Amino acid sequence: MDALELCRGRVAALTRRDGDLRVLALHGWLDNAHSFLPLSGHLDGLDLVAVDFPGHGLSAHRPDGVPYHFDDYVFDVLAVLDDLGWARAHLLGHSLGGAVSTLVAAAAPERIASLALIEGLGPISAPADRSAAAWRRAVEGSKLRPRRVHAERKAAISARMRGSDLTVESAELLGRRGLIEVDGGWQWRHDLRLTWPSAHRYTEPQVIDLLAGIEAPVFNIHSDPPTGLLDRRLLKRRLAALRHSRASLACPGGHHLHMVHPDRIAPTLLEHFRRHDC
Repeated sequence: MDALELCRGRVAALTRRDGDLRVLALHGWLDNAHSFLPLSGHLDGLDLVAVDFPGHGLSAHRPDGVPYHFDDYVFDVLAVLDDLGWARAHLLGHSLGGAVSTLVAAAAPERIASLALIEGLGPISAPADRSAAAWRRAVEGSKLRPRRVHAERKAAISARMRGSDLTVESAELLGRRGLIEVDGGWQWRHDLRLTWPSAHRYTEPQVIDLLAGIEAPVFNIHSDPPTGLLDRRLLKRRLAALRHSRASLACPGGHHLHMVHPDRIAPTLLEHFRRHDC
């Protein structure tokens, strides 16, 4: 895939311009555009652009004093579409990227031809009566701290795998775009403010309303066995909230299943994009 800079250099991207089906790929939290490299080799016929969200990969960090609010990614995505000159496109989102995609589709339905969501059918929700506690955690946890330097690259890869189901191969691939060598070792490039606790989450009724507002066809791909991101009952409820064309596929491989088994999901992704391109 070829490198590309968008939004006056603030957003970095990788492209595979192999066709006329316009697909914007949005990665997960603390990942980067390399998340879609394994899949891209199986997606012939697409004009595929995979971005690094602000603060991730090779994209610019937000200015000092500007926090990373989940909602702001919606405006980032629309700005990227404008910069590409795409009045309408398909969105391929994983995890955070899938959650952002649902908001974009609900907020600007005329811009989205279809959605393909991998482990990302809507944002994480929280009950309304946990709002004060969330704010207290956010205030306490939103403090600058020294960035960790790993003496060896292997240690940095291991640190990224900790607490996740990333394979060594997947973490290495993310590290090729996300790691930088510094004095004393290796650091991950992402903005440390991305790890600060969130002060605000949508309630589940709000998420259901957003999903119900999506007019584009939705193809949902989730891990089997489940990763715990969404339990089966919640997934079923969210799928039922979609009012228009929807399809669902279960695939092994964990939360980053698109990196582990790209060959298993690529054919159905291509079929989905081609069927709903207009």
